[in-house]
Amino acid sequence: MMSRATKARSSAERRVLDEAGGLRAMTWVMAIMLFLTMLAAALGLATAGAARLLDRQLAGRLTVQIVDGDPVRRDVAAARVLAALRAMPAVATATPVDRAELTRLLQPWLGSDGADPQLPVPAMIDVDLADHDEAAASRAAATVRRLGSSVRVDRHESWMSPVNDVMRTLTFLALALVLLMASATASVVVLAARAGLQTHRATIAVMHMLGSTDLQVARLFQRRIALDATIGGVGGGVAALLVVAFIGIRLHGLGSDLLGGVTLGGVDWVVLALLPVAFVVLATLAARVTIVRALRHIL
Repeated sequence: MMSRATKARSSAERRVLDEAGGLRAMTWVMAIMLFLTMLAAALGLATAGAARLLDRQLAGRLTVQIVDGDPVRRDVAAARVLAALRAMPAVATATPVDRAELTRLLQPWLGSDGADPQLPVPAMIDVDLADHDEAAASRAAATVRRLGSSVRVDRHESWMSPVNDVMRTLTFLALALVLLMASATASVVVLAARAGLQTHRATIAVMHMLGSTDLQVARLFQRRIALDATIGGVGGGVAALLVVAFIGIRLHGLGSDLLGGVTLGGVDWVVLALLPVAFVVLATLAARVTIVRALRHIL
């Protein structure tokens, strides 16, 4: 038969667990905090992946322009440059850009005048290098420039570097937001744990008189907050994953090469799925440390 002291202690423990109006608010707090954190993390992971993809696509790509007002000299120089490019071992492909394609690209600015054969449009050649390192691209660009004063070389990665910088800035901003939200979540857990401790101070005193230790009391709060964090984490995490998936489908449907690269890979989805687990662990540890330290000072 259970002793009276044991029954009293069990009753006190149930009161700490059941009377948790403040602690149950943690369910909503964790859901909201985790929802926002996962959105920020998804943004950071997607922009980081897009930046890496952009680097791979632009590395080792050049556009050669032959700028000459005389169409005959321009075409002769373009043929000479094209032959020289195709003879270079470092060049994988060299493809002249069709005049019709240039006309289509100029149409938003020049309208129908872009199709005028007398319009001095540069001849353009797209170049893909076999080796995508910086040294190979610099050597190929220097060699091509020596073929004539009318030859211009544009590095794709140089004029797309501002876009790449913006993506990397967004990645670091997202990381900072994740860390900030984690710190805010820990702070909320600390405040909730202290509030619960003050609310149940008399009950905890009875538990101490019945032989409960500080760690046993802390375990009760830890269990309660872990449960609230788990429920909130599942709700907020599922909602965040659905929103991220929806946004990814919409971006993919735009058909944009740049925005289409802002997607999540398999590893990214795994990281997002692990965030709720990390937040539950964070909340549990924060509650345990807070309660144990507080009990040593006030009881």
